[in-house]
Amino acid sequence: MNTTLRDAFNQRRGRAPSGNLELYAWFFMRVSGVVLLGLAVFHLLYMHLAIQVDNIDFALVSERWRDPFWKTFDFFLLLFALSHGMTGLRLVIDDYVHNPRWLAFAKGAAFVAYVFFLGIGAYIILTFIPPVPGANP
Repeated sequence: MNTTLRDAFNQRRGRAPSGNLELYAWFFMRVSGVVLLGLAVFHLLYMHLAIQVDNIDFALVSERWRDPFWKTFDFFLLLFALSHGMTGLRLVIDDYVHNPRWLAFAKGAAFVAYVFFLGIGAYIILTFIPPVPGANP
């Protein structure tokens, strides 16, 4: 019997193979993990060593977000962190929820949370208009 690892995995769970979604999820987790590691390490080093934690306030963030580079950087940090985490959550849900109805509900709820948090985060980052320097708030 010549079965692939994916087929053996699905047989163990009592499910039929469902396309290449799991392969793409596995590949995404590896790629996003490497990208996320680079983004997060740079963010931590820059914010904690170059700027210093005591100096981080609204004025600093609004000044930083005047530059499109930092808005883009923060958006991609949000996108990769949330997508990586939600992909991991989907795998955990697959492992622990066995009832098909609860599985669909849990995955649906995770997807709704993903869209909500990504939407609100993207809205805040991309539509933020920094105040004019020297103007009274």
